[in-house]
Amino acid sequence: MNLAFISHECCREHQMGAFHPEGPERLHAISDRMIASGMEMLVTHYDAPEATLEQLARVHDRDHIERIFAAAPSGDALAWLDGDTAMNKGTLPAALRSAGAAILGVDLVMGEKHHAAFCCVRPPGHHSGRASAAGFCFFNNVAVGAAHALEHHGLKRVAIVDFDVHHGNGTEDIFTGEPRVLFCSSFQHPFYPGSGADTNEPNIINLPLPRLTGGAEFRAAVERAWLPRLDAFAPEMIFISAGFDGHAEDDMAHFNLREPDYAWITRELHNLATKHAHERIVSCLEGGYTLSALGRCVSTHVDELIGHA
Repeated sequence: MNLAFISHECCREHQMGAFHPEGPERLHAISDRMIASGMEMLVTHYDAPEATLEQLARVHDRDHIERIFAAAPSGDALAWLDGDTAMNKGTLPAALRSAGAAILGVDLVMGEKHHAAFCCVRPPGHHSGRASAAGFCFFNNVAVGAAHALEHHGLKRVAIVDFDVHHGNGTEDIFTGEPRVLFCSSFQHPFYPGSGADTNEPNIINLPLPRLTGGAEFRAAVERAWLPRLDAFAPEMIFISAGFDGHAEDDMAHFNLREPDYAWITRELHNLATKHAHERIVSCLEGGYTLSALGRCVSTHVDELIGHA
């Protein structure tokens, strides 16, 4: 069973201005590195479908969904939702495909052909809450996938692990108090979006870490706070919000992680999925803005998701 690699050309049409860090060249960099590393030959490509309104409404208020549809421009002008987050005429189709990728990923790993899926999509999703778009995000892709696993496939326990350098505040907003979901988020603190350090909820495990956190500190914190709880929770599927903006070369934040650190956390999650979840993992791309580092990290992540006998 090889890995399902899910994307769509629509995801390259979403643009927020020539100098915006979350641009289509991110996907080009990943594609180039996948080819150069040989990973391209080890995955099966799928086109992401559009998420339906019913699938989005499992995690988002109807008013929020309607606002995103209403804000979508038809011409060449950008429609700004906040100071960081804008829509062009390609944004709504891209956002629907990005959420739909997580849906397809769940369906594929619940079948017999693939044990894991990587959703190589943009816009990202983890800052989008139940009723809000923010931080480059419109719909919460990983949350849409997790809700689909619970409601459509009838799973009883799923875990979401978010190692983006920014707190997954939207995912926390959606799943706080949901006992079927264990949400783990590591992030630089204090830093955008400024949340997460004071959360005290039984199904949320946040790891606020200081600037300049390196691999040794990151691994120690994960081993202490996440891995025992994930093991005890015994998830039937693991979702990953895969943000690589904590890389030492990424100038959007101030962590000092490297490819071996992303390989390590992916391998640990793969081991847990093998133990508890029939290897089932769905990973969704979040951040990562220095193109060379992003390509290398995704290739490393995919290699570990594939696994090694």
